[in-house]
Amino acid sequence: MDVLTKPAVTSSATDTFPINGTDHLELYVGNAKQSAMYYQAALGFELVAYCGPETKVFDRVSYVLQQNKVRIVLTSSLLPDTEISKHVALHGDGVKVLALWVDDAEKAYYTALERGAQSAFAPKTLHDDHGSVVVAAIHTYGETIHTFVERSAYSGAFMPGFIPRTNAYPSKSVGFQYVDHCVGNVELGAMNKWVKFYQDVMGFKLLITFDDNDISTEYTALMSKVVSNGNGYIKFPINEPAKGLKRSQIDEYLDFYKGAGVQHIAVATNDIMATIAQMRANGVDFLYVPETYYEDVLERVGTIDESIEDLRSMNILVDRDEDGYLLQIFTKPIQDRPTVFFEVIQRKGAKSFGKGNFKALFEAIEREQELRGTL
Repeated sequence: MDVLTKPAVTSSATDTFPINGTDHLELYVGNAKQSAMYYQAALGFELVAYCGPETKVFDRVSYVLQQNKVRIVLTSSLLPDTEISKHVALHGDGVKVLALWVDDAEKAYYTALERGAQSAFAPKTLHDDHGSVVVAAIHTYGETIHTFVERSAYSGAFMPGFIPRTNAYPSKSVGFQYVDHCVGNVELGAMNKWVKFYQDVMGFKLLITFDDNDISTEYTALMSKVVSNGNGYIKFPINEPAKGLKRSQIDEYLDFYKGAGVQHIAVATNDIMATIAQMRANGVDFLYVPETYYEDVLERVGTIDESIEDLRSMNILVDRDEDGYLLQIFTKPIQDRPTVFFEVIQRKGAKSFGKGNFKALFEAIEREQELRGTL
């Protein structure tokens, strides 16, 4: 499926900041070539485009990877003293750009500035033989930016400056369909500031709030608020630490990432059993939830299509809300620092985020923290 295909559902007439969906996520990494192989071999992405010295870009290389509507750009610096190399030195591999697909990038940018956003870069039009792409960007939490991408006049592999590129490696899709949501971790006391930013600047609505009574264990806790754009295609949970007996996963993230940033990327699948079976076969590590979790699952969530034994064997979690249920699982961090990880989610009507699983997930993360000596 082409990620450039416009969704069937469009922004409502009352959406003051129309966004069609996630255009791409760009990560700054230490070695883009090797990271790209991991994303292909372990996560089932296909290499589709590239830029670097061969395309007359001499300070960086970028590999564009795609799986249905999920598009990841992995970028590394070729020089020791650039924004990219400094970002990697400080944060490790991490998400720099949450790019949003819009119909009018210039209008989105100036609307955001009028409402109080800070500019990352002004609108610019990129051209090549396949047409043009308009991009502009604003700052959000930490060193993360939102790039607005207008690509209706472009038919190339990704955008001007990139060339089509494939790899002889026979990557096999694991079934990722689209980005369901992206979670940001911010410093203590900053959550409400950034929720207000998305409300005031981008016209997002507050979807749900979780406090430390909802997301806590015996030792740690966090606070979270979820904001969403008008058509619901973009959902950003924002987390901050809450007081607990020990250091929470948010504290650990902030310590290792050296500030606020994207904690995890949730990708949707239509068949989580098949997706996780393939990812496990590919060598992906997941958080472990004890088998006792499954003893009362059916009492809590009611009838589901899947076998509890199958879910137990795959260690997949399940939760229900008033609209249906969801299945979810979380990888361990995908780089050496315990920072960025992936969530795989299958929604069977549910629109929520698995509140009933929070305690089990926190305990699983605490076990990993204890092994690292950071709890």
